[in-house]
Amino acid sequence: MKAIFKHELSSYLTGVTGYVFGAFVLLFAGIFSMVYNLQYGYTNFEYALSNMSFIFLIIVPVLTMRVLAEERRQKTDQLLYSLPISMVDVVMGKYLAILVVFLIPMAIISLYPLVLSQWGNVFLPASYGAIVAFYLLGASLLAIGMFVSSLTDNQAVAAGLCFVIMLLSYYLSALADFLPTTAKASYTAFAVLILIVAVIFRMMTKNTLSTLILAIVGEGALFVAYSVNSSSFEGLFASVISEVSVFDRFYEFINGVFNLTSVVYYLTVIAIFLFITVQSLEKRRWSE
Repeated sequence: MKAIFKHELSSYLTGVTGYVFGAFVLLFAGIFSMVYNLQYGYTNFEYALSNMSFIFLIIVPVLTMRVLAEERRQKTDQLLYSLPISMVDVVMGKYLAILVVFLIPMAIISLYPLVLSQWGNVFLPASYGAIVAFYLLGASLLAIGMFVSSLTDNQAVAAGLCFVIMLLSYYLSALADFLPTTAKASYTAFAVLILIVAVIFRMMTKNTLSTLILAIVGEGALFVAYSVNSSSFEGLFASVISEVSVFDRFYEFINGVFNLTSVVYYLTVIAIFLFITVQSLEKRRWSE
């Protein structure tokens, strides 16, 4: 893992990707802190971070599109498969390198509240709580981007698919407001979601029997729950969609609430997507 980490970090720091990424983050951090904290006179640095969250729609696809897709395109992934290291080491090495690249501009941004506090009454705990949450939000989205990159050998496809996923995540809670709230609509939405999960499971495992069992058990459990208490399904799907929005979790910290549940949520999202990224690489490793 250490060798993979050093190689990936070196590729970011010797090329332009890491520097463009850092400059892009710092550019918007400077713009929004200038507007909200200097021009408007707000003492809440977290407001600048709140308006910066949209940059993940751009920087995550750009930073992650080449992580694994480029390896597959150049066939260098065959070298990784032949090395005496596990896919966990490969994924963790690459992911930690991305986190370090993201940490560099965040370390500079962490100085902003201290600088601003020289000219105003900045509440530092809220500012640094928002900075931690912003980093966790980025780390979660980068883990999702890595998984997307593991699905294709085309960087453009990986970037485009990742952008769509980031965009849906960004507007997820807003889209939830337009969903029907009837119990039947929620039941149908969950039933379709179970089928989608089963299809993804089939694509990753190539195991038809396990996929059928997963789909049957999931649909059966859903039917039983709906039959027992259908009224509980009213507005349930829209509510669940809002709860799983990674961006909405971040906005809690902007309001001055350091929610440990949201911290656990971000760590869970990271763990889940790194795990399925490993499974995606393992599937390809043994299928070739």
